[in-house]
Amino acid sequence: MTSDAALLESAIPAIKRARGRPRKTVDERDDGNRRQALLLAAAQLFRRKGFAATTTRDIAAAADMQSGSPFYHFKSKDALLYAVMEEGMRSALTRQRAAAQAPGYAALEPAQQLRTLITVHFDVLLGPGSDFVPVMLYEARSLPPRQHKALSELIDEYESLWLPVLSALHDRGELRAPVRLARLLILGALNWAVQWFDPQKGASLQELTDAAISLFIKEF
Repeated sequence: MTSDAALLESAIPAIKRARGRPRKTVDERDDGNRRQALLLAAAQLFRRKGFAATTTRDIAAAADMQSGSPFYHFKSKDALLYAVMEEGMRSALTRQRAAAQAPGYAALEPAQQLRTLITVHFDVLLGPGSDFVPVMLYEARSLPPRQHKALSELIDEYESLWLPVLSALHDRGELRAPVRLARLLILGALNWAVQWFDPQKGASLQELTDAAISLFIKEF
């Protein structure tokens, strides 16, 4: 017959397990992946349908989730919109920094450095999975002031990466416009490509880059 002490000892592990944190659900264990799936679905829908016309039910269905699942990851549709824009800008920043810090970049002529920045920028806007930044361009007006300010800081940080290249081009006489105005005009023209670019009509991203370089600067 089992003693009382033995019974108590065998019960201790079970008591400890009961007092610990409960096991995570499938949603909780896959939190990062499911959050990213929501961001991808939201970016695609916000770009195609617009923020106002997209419901959280639409986003959940596109991400193959239950209708209430988005609220496990985001407090509201507004929070999801900001997360899409922030994700887009942080990804763009990471990619431009990587290009500017790549081996050999510093040794390039300023015109070639600008070509590199434009190539990456077009890929951010028009390449695979490119819905995030276009949503920001279309829907930034939907953000409340605090989030709009935070997003503006990311945009300023991104645009600051272009200033050294444009300044070098201006010093060499290859860029005639004032640098800060040139930055605004160049990025404005590049961003507008999301409105009209159609890969089915034959132009490649490289051809767009070539045309942009020819338009903006005079290469000697």
